[in-house]
Amino acid sequence: MSVLLSDVVSGSAVGLRGRLWKLTAAELRAAAIGASAEILRLEAVRVAVVDELSLRPDDQVIASRGVGCWLAANTMLQVRDGKKIAALGAALRPFPAVAARFDVGDCSFDHAVLIVAFCESPPKGMPEEALPRCIDLLLAAASGVESTTTKVRNVIATLERVFESDEIPPAEDVDRNELRIASTLNGRVVVRGDFDALTGEMLLSALSNLTMPTPAPDGTPDSRSAAKRTADGFTELIRRYLDCAKTGTDGGQRPHVNVHINARDLAEHRDCAAAPSPDGGGVAVSDLDVGHMPWLGPLSVSQTRLLGCDCFLSTVLLDDHGAPLDAKPGKRLVSAEQRVALIARDKGCAFPGCTCVPAWTDAHHIRHWANGGPTVMNNLVLLCRSHHRLMHRKSGFVGKWVIRIGVDNKPWFIPPPSIDPGQHPRPANTTFKT
Repeated sequence: MSVLLSDVVSGSAVGLRGRLWKLTAAELRAAAIGASAEILRLEAVRVAVVDELSLRPDDQVIASRGVGCWLAANTMLQVRDGKKIAALGAALRPFPAVAARFDVGDCSFDHAVLIVAFCESPPKGMPEEALPRCIDLLLAAASGVESTTTKVRNVIATLERVFESDEIPPAEDVDRNELRIASTLNGRVVVRGDFDALTGEMLLSALSNLTMPTPAPDGTPDSRSAAKRTADGFTELIRRYLDCAKTGTDGGQRPHVNVHINARDLAEHRDCAAAPSPDGGGVAVSDLDVGHMPWLGPLSVSQTRLLGCDCFLSTVLLDDHGAPLDAKPGKRLVSAEQRVALIARDKGCAFPGCTCVPAWTDAHHIRHWANGGPTVMNNLVLLCRSHHRLMHRKSGFVGKWVIRIGVDNKPWFIPPPSIDPGQHPRPANTTFKT
């Protein structure tokens, strides 16, 4: 390393710009990488020093109402940033493996915050013995020059879905969905929404081609911002929907959302993924093969099975390395003819007490096709989207309500003892439907 290059990395930036012309492009790249490594080192030093000071506060720290506020008051940091530094130092104490990787500069500040947040509040279905393996997976995603925040968040999301519990992950909780559309004083419309991952996947998939930058005829690059392109694409999406007037058909194809999942995982789905593995070794890499959406990443097996009840199925044969060998033509599990027959039999959602119309229902496999359940009338029942979701994953419903086809070839629902101690079968709710 040249004297000037060494001075660039460890010296002051005062007057530096006037001397950088002496460095070659390779030396400038080395300086940028060296400075970035030095920043990581100093961040780790600051966190360790501040944490030690929080354990042995003096009068100045106490008077500042905590070490984070003291740090902000004596530096150019904001109070929130000072508190984040102090909080990370305290959070790293119970997790020496994360602290060690952070201290050597192999894990950034932001990635360390994400990892310890997961460790402090792991999924409710995760056993304690699985935590070290999960930390290893998270550190692997957070280490090295190829690490990104997206990778770390993706691993966290995947682990949350691997260790499924009765509590629905926030990303899949449709009860939190909100969409507010309000007109403003100047006649415009403000749209604000908060959706689950699956709805977001459908929206992003629909907008994908409509929001791409479009050069002008003379080759001039698209001058629109990303937000403007998204707004234009959303407008075009609504226009195409209204122009086609396709408001949904009973036997039509489901929305085009691609979900990829290992067939073994779909068939061998456990009610709770925190169930101990046969070898007692905690979580394995193969356990991470949950459902996956191209836009928004991992999807729990429960949600994937829900979608798999009434879908367009494509099969891809892979080799031991995951490379495709062959693909079979796609097919609809529930044909249009079967759906017409289901509507004639069930007349809408068959769940007792529900009056949902047929157009808003899914064809639910009583015994899932991945477990050998055939796609035939005596293994199918119409359920509205809400009851379909409840049967697959809502605490209090999963595995408790039993559906059977009676001697009359119609579905009957057997409630759990908590609702009916005698568990008397209830007929499908078709009596008062017209």
